[in-house]
Amino acid sequence: MALTLSFRFFELPLAHPFTISRYTVVVQKTVVACISDGEFSGYGEATVNPYYHSTVERLTASFAKVMPMINGLSDPSLQVEPAKQCHPTEFWAQIAPHLQEDYFALCAIDMAYWDFYARKQGQTVRSLFTTQTQTPLTSYTIAIDSPDVMRQKILEKPWPIYKIKLGTRDDLKIVETLRKTTDAVFRVDANAAWTADQAIVYSKILKDFDVEFIEQPLKADDAEGMKRVKAESSLPVIADESCQREADVEICAGQFHGINIKLMKCGGITPALRMIENAKTQGLLLMAGCMTESTVGISGLAQIAPLLDFIDADGALLLREDIARGVWFEDGKIHYPDQSGTGVELFGF
Repeated sequence: MALTLSFRFFELPLAHPFTISRYTVVVQKTVVACISDGEFSGYGEATVNPYYHSTVERLTASFAKVMPMINGLSDPSLQVEPAKQCHPTEFWAQIAPHLQEDYFALCAIDMAYWDFYARKQGQTVRSLFTTQTQTPLTSYTIAIDSPDVMRQKILEKPWPIYKIKLGTRDDLKIVETLRKTTDAVFRVDANAAWTADQAIVYSKILKDFDVEFIEQPLKADDAEGMKRVKAESSLPVIADESCQREADVEICAGQFHGINIKLMKCGGITPALRMIENAKTQGLLLMAGCMTESTVGISGLAQIAPLLDFIDADGALLLREDIARGVWFEDGKIHYPDQSGTGVELFGF
């Protein structure tokens, strides 16, 4: 039987407006891709994010571009020799050259195929590349607002680890206020809003507030500033905007202590696995994060969690309404459903 690719856009209302240093989101648009052979179906997700040029129109055009190619592929399970089955890494290699301008669409398709392929094998996606079972606790993000509102969000959502979004004139006051509210682990994310001087000075103060690390303090193109921050910071610095594709890993090794891998930025699970291996050889701390997606994307992201030092997989926790069930979280701990693939079940497609 031939494979088919289909997709559907959804609007995900957030529980609270989500503000970072660049923008505010109230409703997150997202797309779910489905790869199916009529018996088994796999699902992947990519969000609409204008900052990264991911729009409804662009995603639609990208899916239309590769749909004839995917719909023409034979079902891998019908190959005579098992060695000829199309592994997800081989599938990615066939599709990626046609989506070099849209890694968000590539991510959704890659994730969907990993899910489909694993379901055909009767295995979980993560079991296809690791035997490790321990996973880091996920952080819960507190978006930018007034210090009092951010404090209230913490009181509403007791959690062992918080990721605090910064990039305001009140950054230190925010952290001081929140630290008086909880003894939980803090990680801060400036989303490229600081200068090198600010990052170095702030790092000393933030260390006194028991902050664990700083994520992306400077703009992605400030390489010299980041080298200085890495050398002088009192806290580890983790790359986000500076680390999008595989080629960025080696560059980041000279500017950061670790990297935050986003599946949509790099093109899916397949390149993320290569980035993880490369980062390990560079001695970098490993983190992966999300982009306010539903449980579809979070369940895909959670498959690489056993390979990481840190994870920020709270996207679906920030939603008022979800579109699927799959992995879930209890006090930061990832719980995997007892199902093959990523374990995702859509409420409707």
